[in-house]
Amino acid sequence: MEEEAEYFSKDFEWEELRAEVENDPSFAHHLLPFEPTSSISSLQPQSDSDAWRRFHIRHSAGKFFKERRYLLKEFPELASCKENSTVLEVGCGNGSTILPLLRGNENIIVYACDCSTEIIERAKETVDASNIVSIKQRFHPFYCDLSASKFPTWLACNQCQDMYLQTQRNSSDITVNSRMDSSDLYLMRESGCCKGGVDFITLIFTLSALPLQMMPVTIKECFSVLKPGGLLLFRDYGLYDMTMLRFEIEKRVGFREYMRSDGTRSYFFCLDTVRDLFIGAGFAELELEYCCIKSVNRRNGKVMRRVWVHGKFQKPV
Repeated sequence: MEEEAEYFSKDFEWEELRAEVENDPSFAHHLLPFEPTSSISSLQPQSDSDAWRRFHIRHSAGKFFKERRYLLKEFPELASCKENSTVLEVGCGNGSTILPLLRGNENIIVYACDCSTEIIERAKETVDASNIVSIKQRFHPFYCDLSASKFPTWLACNQCQDMYLQTQRNSSDITVNSRMDSSDLYLMRESGCCKGGVDFITLIFTLSALPLQMMPVTIKECFSVLKPGGLLLFRDYGLYDMTMLRFEIEKRVGFREYMRSDGTRSYFFCLDTVRDLFIGAGFAELELEYCCIKSVNRRNGKVMRRVWVHGKFQKPV
């Protein structure tokens, strides 16, 4: 029963929460216009990647990240897709999304990237620990830091994907494998073979970790490696989520954008912002809503109101 509770999306109405927050003086600093300081404006995207690397290394052991088993119900397309469907998990972390996908559908092939080679190794260990050969064979991790580079060209081409997989079987170097942007692959793209790409992209609590100004570039990159008709499945922090309301005024680094003491950042999305970002990149909107969940802290009995944004976007055929 506890696991099933995760599948509900309307434990409360977001508009009621909004009215409550916007009329509470203690939350007034979240609503104020933001004026950047010189120290904030000088932050480089690379510093965000470094902060997330340290974060993942620090939390790579134990059960800080729980498996996201609810995703197959939130996104049933992943459970019913055709044989050899390809999924790109952007910002895979330690594999909390990957393993449920591989277990839940034997037809799925998962490519997964992150900005940390260390955490990719942790994701590999997580998958290897399943001791299921078919799962290991369908998992293909690679290094990619979108703050510094684009996706490798082979993601957008079926033939290049085959070349990558063959090279991966002959090498354990994740960093080398991820950078197969050689002249040969370039010529293959120029010759017109790149009609492929991936069938699905999952962007799960990843976009909010990027600076707002980088989000359009990242979404366009996702658009470029998705097959025509392919789906991007989105889930991230929503406006007035409990974690947003806990941030103090000095943690603001932008409007609805905050930085934790460890240097990692988080943006909290309203539906209009998400819609503008994805439509601006060329996607068509299929679903977009707030997911509003109540959970109870077992130690103190306090009710916590979580808000996430759930979205499905399609690359036009």
